[in-house]
Amino acid sequence: MSSNVEDLTVNYEEDGVQLVRELDKVILSKGAWTTILFRYQSLNRTSGEFGPDMYSIRRYQKRQGSYIPKSKFNISNSAQAEKISTALRKWVKQQS
Repeated sequence: MSSNVEDLTVNYEEDGVQLVRELDKVILSKGAWTTILFRYQSLNRTSGEFGPDMYSIRRYQKRQGSYIPKSKFNISNSAQAEKISTALRKWVKQQS
């Protein structure tokens, strides 16, 4: 695991083949507990092509100098991401 929050990634490779490709990330919070929103694609092993964009919110805890994954929530498609975004915008606007 990484000791630097900027180095945390969802890129994943197995037997020299990249199975998960990170497209972007936003660090939502830093510190002993770090939260990162990732945008990524997974490889379709049948077609050999990367699929549609997916999203994941992941929490890491820093212990003994390294970040350890603690929890994650995967947003499986753009429609679900839009619903989450719409709800958050509505709630934040209501607080203003």
